[in-house]
Amino acid sequence: MPRANPASFREAASRFATGVAVLTALDEHGRVCGMTANSFVTVSLSPPTVLVSVMPGRMHRAISATGRYCVNVLPDHGRDLSRHFASQPNSGAAPDYEIVDGLPRLQGCIAWFACEVTRHVDVSDHTLIIAEVSACDYRDTTPLVFFSSRYHLGPGVPVDR
Repeated sequence: MPRANPASFREAASRFATGVAVLTALDEHGRVCGMTANSFVTVSLSPPTVLVSVMPGRMHRAISATGRYCVNVLPDHGRDLSRHFASQPNSGAAPDYEIVDGLPRLQGCIAWFACEVTRHVDVSDHTLIIAEVSACDYRDTTPLVFFSSRYHLGPGVPVDR
């Protein structure tokens, strides 16, 4: 089967607008770790189930060791936090979090999901981590959006209300 050119694939995939989320967890030593992810997908409402895609590394090890993680959806002013967790730390973006139900939740996120892992599926150089949501909450505010490899402010008010 022919395969798409990786550079073309990356550019084409960047045209799919996504919210920006940070995955957080406690590692096997109880330290907070996190990573910026744009591969957060809701899978099912009954039971509430989500999927994230994670490469091997500290976050993958933390989720595998504890079987739990938190998804934090960033607000429009969360660009520095996104960069911080994408390994581009900025001294002005030190993460402020609280431990909720044993998981680190970022302060100011517009939605969060406490996740309990049910399945790992290895695909190429990533692992799809499927989890049931044990708790979640949200607030209505403008999200940070990633489109065409750049940050954008999301819509303030939905068209359909």
